[in-house]
Amino acid sequence: MEYSVTVTSSIEYPKNMSFVIFLAKCPLRCPYCSNSEILEKGTEISLEEIKEKIDDSALFMDAVVVSGGEPLVQADDVIEIFKYVREIGLKTKLDTSGVYPEKLRKVLDLGLVDYVAMDVKAPFDKYKEVINSDIGEKVKESMKIVREYEDVILECRTTYCPAILSEEDLFRIADEVDCDLYTLQQFRNRCVLDDNLAESEEPNAHLMEDIGKRIKEKHPNQDINVKTAEFGQKSI
Repeated sequence: MEYSVTVTSSIEYPKNMSFVIFLAKCPLRCPYCSNSEILEKGTEISLEEIKEKIDDSALFMDAVVVSGGEPLVQADDVIEIFKYVREIGLKTKLDTSGVYPEKLRKVLDLGLVDYVAMDVKAPFDKYKEVINSDIGEKVKESMKIVREYEDVILECRTTYCPAILSEEDLFRIADEVDCDLYTLQQFRNRCVLDDNLAESEEPNAHLMEDIGKRIKEKHPNQDINVKTAEFGQKSI
């Protein structure tokens, strides 16, 4: 398999310490992508080497997160990783763009996933306009598939880049998603795929919190998080 890096995190799996594996490759080219160096390829690593890395941290971890890139490009490897994580008794989380609904169902059917975080990058009918990939219906299908599994937590999350998304878009997305947790993430211009966004304004953290509160007012039963560099991850 091809990967980029592994890290430990206290926020990637809420209320759990997690070991995060970033797998390489992604079919999308989102202009604000912060992992553009791994879209085409990564570093070759064997499953046994991944297991060793997990083992080295397992005593201090509650969960293993497989992120990317788009992990389901390498779906068979994701399955093998999660099988091992199940064997050693840790929780599992999958980060995905929702671009591969059938691959997602395959992993879920095996009972290998506790938590799915799905990037919802735009209102479903605006994907082509926002990220130049017309996959809105696939993402909608992936969201519906996850909701079929009552024991799997679903987080939908949107990166708010004001240059390509409006506040109105965020409210539309909140209306369209069906999830346990909706997270607004702050766009950062430090490392982006599209050079035109390198000088784009980052959304103000206070404004994002205000947007989160207004979404909460409209959807009082929806759990909402706002994630910014200034304040970290805050529950609204």
